[in-house]
Amino acid sequence: MFGRKNKAVGHIDTLIGFNTAISGDIQFSGGLRVDGRVCGSVVAVGESLSTLVLSEQGMIEGKVKVTHMVVNGTVKGPIYVEQELELQPHARVMGDIHYQSVKIHQGASVEGKMIRI
Repeated sequence: MFGRKNKAVGHIDTLIGFNTAISGDIQFSGGLRVDGRVCGSVVAVGESLSTLVLSEQGMIEGKVKVTHMVVNGTVKGPIYVEQELELQPHARVMGDIHYQSVKIHQGASVEGKMIRI
């Protein structure tokens, strides 16, 4: 009850900029922010905590698997979040979401199943 909680990574190690489009899978550790477009899976690797931030302009077409995620853009594919997921007002998800904890802001939309793990 009073134990230390795992916190999301507080910094961003990598940025995929607004004018960037990546075709292929991405593996990362630490913090990743996507302002551009990724056509492929985005998967956190390693034992450390990972955070993925998808901005309002960002889009991911593929599977996402991370520890923490903040979505304000578009995801077309399944999402697997081991701990905390936040769907901000402009979030659009077309795919199933597997999560432990979720916060959904007014305006976010999900076309798929939400499955608590």
